[in-house]
Amino acid sequence: MPTGRYAPSPTGTLHLGNLRTALLAWLFARSTGSRLRMRVEDVDTGRSREHFVAEQLADLAAIGLDWHGEVVRQSERGELYAAALAALEEQGLVYPCWCTRAEIREAAAAPHGELPEGAYPGTCRELSAAQRREREASGRPAALRVRAGAAEVGVTDRVLGDVRSVVDDFVLRRSDGDWAYILAVVVDDHEQGVEEVVRGADLLETTPRQAWLHRTLGYGEPPAYAHVPLMLGADGARLAKRHGAVTLADRAAQGQSADDVRAELAASVGLCRPNERPAAAELIARFAVDGLDASPVSG
Repeated sequence: MPTGRYAPSPTGTLHLGNLRTALLAWLFARSTGSRLRMRVEDVDTGRSREHFVAEQLADLAAIGLDWHGEVVRQSERGELYAAALAALEEQGLVYPCWCTRAEIREAAAAPHGELPEGAYPGTCRELSAAQRREREASGRPAALRVRAGAAEVGVTDRVLGDVRSVVDDFVLRRSDGDWAYILAVVVDDHEQGVEEVVRGADLLETTPRQAWLHRTLGYGEPPAYAHVPLMLGADGARLAKRHGAVTLADRAAQGQSADDVRAELAASVGLCRPNERPAAAELIARFAVDGLDASPVSG
């Protein structure tokens, strides 16, 4: 059976934009008879909080979403990520990087030929043995980057069309020891048999990197991708807590039920009229990928 997924990060309460993306991921899967996997992306140990895990899953269930099998936790899958890193090291594709964020910003601001603006220019890629020893002696911890070779990668997105980008030497493991999002998500999608990734359009720029890594690790062709439009606040910026009553709890305090919120989210993608309150299951028959507007919507 085909498989999709939804993968929230427990760094805060899900807002309406997150819930809308979750609803769409659920509809993409359910409308084609696919399973939906649930994954908690908690590799960022500095920002992830345990109480958000239960809160997020409860909010998703409250608007009528369900998923197949147990919830997977990235924090419990370090051995899989280590094995993937070792496979890349065997190919000679991993190198340490001592650059600080400020140094990276400064270096990335300069033009670097074929690399996109803001890409890592490879400052630490060709350090001599003496230069590496000097940096190691400084005591500054190193991140681990992959040698992507400025590969140009194209991806066809089901919502936004063709996307092509040159892949820079991105981080696989952070200098604080946490696994990088891109490595973890590629390994998890492969291990969970994910065939379609539905997520917010703000993550589109990471997709060529993920497709490249998926193939480089020998996983074959990457999943299909569908990047759905974001919800925006009144100021035109991506929806966030500063925009007011944007969580399920906020709306409950104003007298709205979870069913009301689901209907609001469904109406934002044209699946119901403002005065309707369809159950989640009723939305499945109404959903069509071809009818999804790629434009952001106001929350």
